[in-house]
Amino acid sequence: MTELVNVLQGLHLHNVRTYVQSGNAVFQAARTLDPALLEERIAAAIEQRRGFRPRVIILSKDALHDAMASNPYPQADASPTSLHLFFLGAAPAAPDLALLAAAQKPTEQLFLADRVVYLYAPDGIGRSRLAGALERALGVAATARNWRTLLKLEALAETL
Repeated sequence: MTELVNVLQGLHLHNVRTYVQSGNAVFQAARTLDPALLEERIAAAIEQRRGFRPRVIILSKDALHDAMASNPYPQADASPTSLHLFFLGAAPAAPDLALLAAAQKPTEQLFLADRVVYLYAPDGIGRSRLAGALERALGVAATARNWRTLLKLEALAETL
């Protein structure tokens, strides 16, 4: 994560803070930047340093807050690793709802809201076929974080 901090600081981002070893970072920019352009710059900088190009999805602090405030599954507060928010690179144009329905277990709940998918999987995300089918069914890039991680990231963002 130290290298990620260095990459972000090298792109003139400030107050960079990271959380766990999965590429979670919060930061400030000196000026307003186009998120798509910044995603591209970060991906290119990582590729130059490490030889692979990751998917980068940037959310503003307000977008993160709004996604969390819109959580349709408040029961996840009791088990914060049972809820995952999938942040999408774009709104899906033609999601394959039949594929999603076929992969969904009776205990799972799914809610699609523009560029966020809420997946409540009380049996665990590792056992969820639905989680594995999401990107393919939606046709867009996604990155997922569990509710516990999002609470930590929101708290980090509040310190900036």
